[in-house]
Amino acid sequence: MAEEGKRVGGISSGLAVLLNGEDRKENLSKTRLVSSCDDFGNQPVERALEYIFGLPNRSLGQLTGPVDAKLVSSIIKNEFSKFCVKSGDLVDNRDGVHISKDGCESQLVGLEELSICGDIRIIKPPLLVESLAMFSSARSNAYVWKGKWMYEVLLETSGVQQLGWATRSCPFTDHKGVGDADDSYAFDGKRVSKWNKDAEPYGQPWVVGDVIGCCIDLDHDEILFYRNGVSLGAAFRGIRKMGPGSGYYPAISLSQGERCELNFGARPFKYPIQGFLPLKAPPPANLLAVQLLQCLSRLSDTLGVERAESSLVGKLRRLKRFVSLEEVFYPVCHGICEEFFSVLEGYSGSTEYVAWGPLLSFMMEVFRVQAPHDYSVLDRFIDVFLEFQESCLMFEHIINALSSCCKTASLVLTECPYSGSYSYLAMVCHILRRKELMVLWWKLADFELLFEGFLSQKIPNKQDLQCMVPSVWWPSSGEDMYNDGRSMVLTTTALSEAINKIEEKHRDLCLLVMQFVPPTAPAQLPGSVFRTFLQNILLKNRGADRSVPPPGVSSNSVLVSLYTVILHFLSEGFAMRDICGWLKRCEPCGHDVGFLHRGGEQSFPVDLFLKNDPHRTDISRLGGSFSHLSKSHPVYDQEAEVIRWEEGCMDDEETRVTHKTTQKPCCCSSHDIELSKISKHQIRYNAKGSRVHCGPIPDRSAHVAAECSEGSLNDEIADKPSTSDQSEPDFGYRPMRDIRIVQRESDVSSATLREEELLDTLLLLYHIGVAPNFKQASHYMSHQAQSISLLEETDKQIKERVCSEKLRQLKEARNDYREDIIDCVRHCAWYRISLFSRWKQRAMYATCIWIVQLLLVLSRVDSLFIYIPEFYLETLVDCFHVLRKSDPPFVPPAIFIKQGLASFVTFVVSHFNDPRILSADLRDLLLQSISVLVQYKEYLAAFESNEAATQRMPKALLSAFDNRSWIPVTNILLRLCKGSRFGSSKHGESSSSSSIVFQNLLREACIDDEELFSAFLNRLFNTLSWTMTEFSVSIREMQEKYQVLEFQQRKCCVIFDLSCNLAKVLEFCTREIPQAFLSGADTNLRRLTELIVFILNHITSAVDAEFFDLSLRRHGQSLEKVNRGMILAPLVGILLNLLDASVEMECGERNDVVGVFASMDCPDTVHCGFQYLLEYNWAGSSRGDAYSGKLRQLESFLNLLISRIELQQIERMKYGEETEADDNTCCICYTCESDAQFVPCSHKSCYGCITRHLLNCPRCFFCNATVLEVIKIGENRA
Repeated sequence: MAEEGKRVGGISSGLAVLLNGEDRKENLSKTRLVSSCDDFGNQPVERALEYIFGLPNRSLGQLTGPVDAKLVSSIIKNEFSKFCVKSGDLVDNRDGVHISKDGCESQLVGLEELSICGDIRIIKPPLLVESLAMFSSARSNAYVWKGKWMYEVLLETSGVQQLGWATRSCPFTDHKGVGDADDSYAFDGKRVSKWNKDAEPYGQPWVVGDVIGCCIDLDHDEILFYRNGVSLGAAFRGIRKMGPGSGYYPAISLSQGERCELNFGARPFKYPIQGFLPLKAPPPANLLAVQLLQCLSRLSDTLGVERAESSLVGKLRRLKRFVSLEEVFYPVCHGICEEFFSVLEGYSGSTEYVAWGPLLSFMMEVFRVQAPHDYSVLDRFIDVFLEFQESCLMFEHIINALSSCCKTASLVLTECPYSGSYSYLAMVCHILRRKELMVLWWKLADFELLFEGFLSQKIPNKQDLQCMVPSVWWPSSGEDMYNDGRSMVLTTTALSEAINKIEEKHRDLCLLVMQFVPPTAPAQLPGSVFRTFLQNILLKNRGADRSVPPPGVSSNSVLVSLYTVILHFLSEGFAMRDICGWLKRCEPCGHDVGFLHRGGEQSFPVDLFLKNDPHRTDISRLGGSFSHLSKSHPVYDQEAEVIRWEEGCMDDEETRVTHKTTQKPCCCSSHDIELSKISKHQIRYNAKGSRVHCGPIPDRSAHVAAECSEGSLNDEIADKPSTSDQSEPDFGYRPMRDIRIVQRESDVSSATLREEELLDTLLLLYHIGVAPNFKQASHYMSHQAQSISLLEETDKQIKERVCSEKLRQLKEARNDYREDIIDCVRHCAWYRISLFSRWKQRAMYATCIWIVQLLLVLSRVDSLFIYIPEFYLETLVDCFHVLRKSDPPFVPPAIFIKQGLASFVTFVVSHFNDPRILSADLRDLLLQSISVLVQYKEYLAAFESNEAATQRMPKALLSAFDNRSWIPVTNILLRLCKGSRFGSSKHGESSSSSSIVFQNLLREACIDDEELFSAFLNRLFNTLSWTMTEFSVSIREMQEKYQVLEFQQRKCCVIFDLSCNLAKVLEFCTREIPQAFLSGADTNLRRLTELIVFILNHITSAVDAEFFDLSLRRHGQSLEKVNRGMILAPLVGILLNLLDASVEMECGERNDVVGVFASMDCPDTVHCGFQYLLEYNWAGSSRGDAYSGKLRQLESFLNLLISRIELQQIERMKYGEETEADDNTCCICYTCESDAQFVPCSHKSCYGCITRHLLNCPRCFFCNATVLEVIKIGENRA
C-alpha cells in the first residue's frame, strides 16, 4: 500500500497524492502525478484520474463535464486498446503443444474419455476426479513434443497416485498405469518413489492439500516435479524426443478412493514455475482485466490515503475547491467495473480464470492478508460489483477459489498468527455476511463441497515441520536449554496462536450458516442448513473408520475441524452477539452457558437412537445391528420420549461431584463458587413438551467456573413459546421447552438443530475423524520415549566400547536415534498445538462426564440401552484415556477421576461383562481400561472407594476369565494382588498399587460362590497348562531352526510372561483360599500338583535352560525381562502356601499334599525339580533375605516327599507279586476303583476322573453320549 502521509512541498498533496510505494505493478513514470497546490486548484481531478488509470502526468486535459461512466469508458477505450485482443488472435498457436478437439469446445484441455481404464468419476467440473475402481488411469487430450510445459495436481487425498507424463502407446490396465512402461514417467508421494517401469526412491511424502507441479522440459529432455512450488529435483533425464505427430500426454493413475484436481491452465497455477507454460493458454481477456483491476487497486490506494489525511484535505477542499475522491469514487469504480464485466462477457471462460487469479488477488490486497482488515473499502467495491448481473458468476468463482485456497494454505512461521487459511476464511466470513452472497453460495450445487473446503486444514509432514519448528529441544538432548528450548517455546506459541485464529474463523463461518434462513417455502428455522450439512457429512463418511475407507469420504482435517467447532459450541457456548438474532432467548442479565457445563437436571431425546435416519442405520449398536433390533426389540412407544436425570444421580451421594456441588468437576474446578446443594432425584421419563423449572442462569463472567452456576437444559438452540398459562416473570424461573414434541406434526420440526444432536454428531466425528489423530499422537509420544531410552543406552555403550568398528556402528545408530527423536519431538509439538489446547482438554473432560452419565442412566432401561451406538462407548473410553495420558496433563492423576469421573469407574466395572453389549471387542475395551487404571495407586483408590466396583467387580472378574478375556482379567487380578508373593522382584515389585481391599473382596467372592470359583479355577488350570505347552513348543521350534527370528523370540517371551502371570494368580488362590485344594475332593490339589510337575519338567530341562541364556545374550535383556525365577517363584509360593495352610488345618480333615506329590508317576522328575528350586539363586531375583527361611521349609517338605516316595517304592516291591489285575480298576487313571457311572450310558470310572472330565466336557469319554447324571456305585448299592 502507498505511504499514508506522503507530503509534497511541505503540504498535503490532497487528492492527487504521490503514492510512491505502489507503483510496483505498473512501473509508471516517477513524474506522473501532480505536484503542487496551485495545480490542485485548477486540475485536481484530472491528476487523480491519471494516477488511477496509470497515465503519464498531465496527459489528460481539463475536464469539461462531470466524472461519469461515459468519461471512464472513453479513457479506457483510448488508453487500453493495446490490451484488447482481436477475435482472430483467439486461437492458441503456441508451438509444441497439440490439443485434440474430440468434438468438444476448441482449446479445451481435459481427460480423453477413450483413454480411461478403470472407473474415474468427475466429482466437480472441470477436473476434480476420483477413482471408483481398484486402479484407474487416464491421460489428457493434449500432448507436447517440444518446449517446457507443466500442469498442476491438487491432492484431495494422499494415497497411492501416480502422476506424470506418458505417450499414447503406453498401455493402461487394471494393474499397470502411468510409470509402468517405457516412455511413461510418474511420481508417487505415498510411496515416495518415481516410476519408469521400476520404482526408485524420489521426492518427499505428500499430504492432502499439496499442489504437485508436473513439469516436462523437452528442450533438455527432463521431467521434474514440484511440491508446493519447491523443486524435488529432476526425476528423469534423457527421455526420448518426440515429433509433431506424437508426444507426451499428462497422465494419472489413481487407487480406489483417491481424488485429485487437475489444472491444465483453465485457472492460474498456484505455484507457477518460471519458464514452464500451461497446456491451455490464459484467456485473451486476462490482460485487459488485469489492467482494469490495477486501476481499481490504485483507486483503493487513494481512498486509504485520503482517509488518513481527512482533516487536512477537508480544509484544503474548502479553500481550493477540491473535489473529494468520495464524490468521484462511485462513477469511476462503476465505469471501470462496467468495462471489466463487458470484457469478461465477451470471452467465454474468462470469468473463471480472472476470478481465480487477478480478481482474487485484488480483493485480498484490498482486504489485507493480515489484521486489521479493511472491511469498509472492500465493501464499497463489492457494492458496485453486485450492481452488475454478471457478478453472480464472478462471486461463484471467488467462493470456489477461496475454498480451494483453504485446502492448500500452509502455516508459515514468519506469518503467524495470520497464517495458513486464516486470511481466506476471514474474507469469506466477511463477504458471506451479505445475505445475497450467502444465498448465492447456498444455491450452488457443490455448496457442501465448498463448505468442506473452508473447513480444511493442511497437515504438515516431516519436511514441513522442519520449517515450522526449526529448533528442537528435549530435557536430555544436551542442547542449550535457554536458546533452543526458549526458541521452541516461542515457535509453538506462535503456531498455537495461528491455529486459534483459524479455528475462530471456522466457528464464525459455521455460525453464519447456523443463522442463515434459506429462502424456501415453507420457511425453515435457523440451523436447518447446518443440520442438513452435518447429516450429509455423516452419511458421506460412513465407513471412514475402516482400514480401507470407501470412495468419497471427506478429508480427515474436515472432520477434525467440524468436531472442534461443535466441541467449542457445546463447551464454551455460542457467542451472544452472534446468535441473539435467531435464538430468541437472550436475557439482559444472562449469558450463554456451555451445554456440557450446565448443572442440575439433564435430558436427552431418545429418538436420536431410535429413528431410522440414513446416516445412522448402518451404525452398530450395543445390542447388534439396527435392523435386527428394530425387528426383535421394537420400541415405537418410546420414540417421542426424552429421558431426564439429575446430574450425578448415579454416583455415591457422599463423594458426588457435580457442577452444582461446592467442589466442582475438573473441567470447572479452578474457581470456588458456593452453590446450594441439590436434592437427589430419581431417573424419570418425561414426554416431550413437559415442563420443569430450574434456577435462573446468572451472569457469565470471564472465568470458567461461572459456567457451573445454576442453569438448565432449557437453553435449547430452538426455543418455542411457553405452554404455560402463566407468564414467566410470575415464576421467577425459566421453563424448559422441548420443541421436538410441540412441533411433532410440523414440517419444520425435523430440521430443528438441537444441542443433544450436536453432541451425538460430535461423538461420531470423534470416532471416525479425531481418534486416529490421537492414536498417531500416542504413537509418536511412545516412539519418542523409546528412542530417547535407546539413545541414552547407546551413549553409555559408546563410552564403554573401544573397538573402532563397533564404535562406528554405535555412532551411526546414535545418529539414527537422534533423528528419530527430533522427528518425534516435532510431531508431538504439532499434536500438542492442534489437539491438546487447554480449552479442548476441558471440553473433552466435560464430554466424558456427560456421556458416561447418559450411558449409566440408559443402562437402567434395557430397551434403550441396546440401541445406543457402539461409538458412544468407544469414544468415551478413548477420550478418557487420551485425557489421562495427555501432554501436558489436564489435571493431576489424584483428582482426575475423583473430581468428576467417578461415574466412569462405575460404568466400566458394571458393564465389562454385560451380556447386553454384544460386541466382545467392546467388553474387552472396558476390561483393558480397568487393567490400565488399577496399576496406578491414584486410580486404584478411586476403584476402592467406588461402591459399584467393590460390590460387582470381584465376581465379575472371576466370571469373565474365559477363552477370550483371560489375559486382561489376569493382568487385573495380578495388579490387585501383587506385592505379597514369594520372590517379589528384587528391583522392586511394589505393593503400592496392590489392594488389600480387593484381595479381601476376591477371597470372599471365592468362598461365597463355590461354583463360580470352581469354574474359574478350572479355566485357570486349563489356560496355564496351554500357555506352558505353547511355550515349550515355541522354544523347540525356535531352536530347531538355523536362524532365530526376532518374532519367534518375542513370541516366546510373551507366552512365558503370560504363564508367569497365571502362575502368580494361582499362587494368590492358594494363599487366600487354600481350602479349595486341601478340603473335600483332591481334584484341585491333584491338578495343581500335575501342573507344578509339568512346569518344573519344562523349565529345568537342558534345552529350555539354554533358551534363557541365549535370550539374555541376544537381546541384552535384564533379569527382569526373562529369567527362570519369574516362573519358579510362584511355584515355590504355591507349595509354601499349601504347607502353611496344612499346618493351620491340622485339626480337621485335609488332603495330603505330600501324598499327592508322591503319587505322581515320575519321582525322578519331582525330585530333580524340587532340588532345582532349592539350589536356584534366589538372591539375584528376590528382595531381602526372607526367602531363606522359606526355602528351609521347602527343604523339609522335600525330605518328607523323598521319604514317602521311598516308602511307596518299598511297598510296591513287597506287594507287587501279590497284586493281580482287578477288573474294577479305573481304566483312566489305573489307580482308583471304578466307583461311579454315567447316566444314561452306564460306563464306569472313578469318581475323581469323571468329575474332572465333566469340568470341561459334558459327554461320556467312552461313547461321547451326553451325560445327564453321575451316580456313585457304592451309594447305588446301598
